Amino acid sequence: MRVIVTGASGVLGSAVYAAFKSAGHTVLGLAYSRATDELKQLNLLDASATESLFSDFKPDWVIHCAAERRPDVAEKDPEAAQKINVSVPESLAKLSQSLKFKLVYISTDYVFDGTSPPYTPSAATNPVNLYGRTKRDGELAVLGVPGAKAIVLRVPVLYGPAPKNSDSAVNFLLDIVADQSGKTYKMDHYATRYPTNVLDIADFLVRLSGLPASRVIPPILHYSAEEPFTKYEMCLIFARILGVPHAHIVADAEPPKEGTPRPQNTQLYVHETEDLMEGFGGLGWNPFEEWWTAYLNKKQ
Repeated sequence: MRVIVTGASGVLGSAVYAAFKSAGHTVLGLAYSRATDELKQLNLLDASATESLFSDFKPDWVIHCAAERRPDVAEKDPEAAQKINVSVPESLAKLSQSLKFKLVYISTDYVFDGTSPPYTPSAATNPVNLYGRTKRDGELAVLGVPGAKAIVLRVPVLYGPAPKNSDSAVNFLLDIVADQSGKTYKMDHYATRYPTNVLDIADFLVRLSGLPASRVIPPILHYSAEEPFTKYEMCLIFARILGVPHAHIVADAEPPKEGTPRPQNTQLYVHETEDLMEGFGGLGWNPFEEWWTAYLNKKQ
């Protein structure tokens, strides 16, 4: 099978690229600011260059991981976020229609407002910040192209192997826990998150692409680990694994009063995905503390 992965230099994209390669597929990884010898540089905003490359490669599947995923950055430059999160996926959906490849658009739990979890794939969206709105609009754009073979895959906050901890909102907490300089940090103990490993999502996508034709993939899928944590609770786990004090991290259970608004609990309902994958590995997610313990011990 021939597969294109966009955003292949990112935390999720690099995991997806590696998973399809190790499964024996012919994979083209695309990147822009962090292109390498292995990853081809392409500006996805350049529609004609994108169409030319896709036409030449003739993919069977395209996993679209490239996005502006940082809510605070999206708020500062709405026009750029709109282009990368809405215009680009819409263009890819039109290519899916003409070139007949299956397109997976990676979306987010932030399309929901967090007031009535868990959210099924068909639940009404109501994003509370601009990032969530652009991803919701990207979903509508992708699913609105007639004849496109598109799937929306919503995922929650992500973690996993990363070039630097600041690449992931979860990995970044490691640096805060490890900072024993005397600096104090207020840490969110209000919003419930469901941190999910990019290696698990990558493995799921490989299995999804290999499903027999008799398994009809719905237009919107949810993938999520099922362990709830606040960021403060994640910090306590990291402190336990690292064997360091955590008195410098102070729980803040109040709703955030400033900065980019974020929903309180956007738990994704995943039973439809479990039913789809029955007999093909199920969801297959790693428990948070167990994975981090093994990963950090291996790195030492």
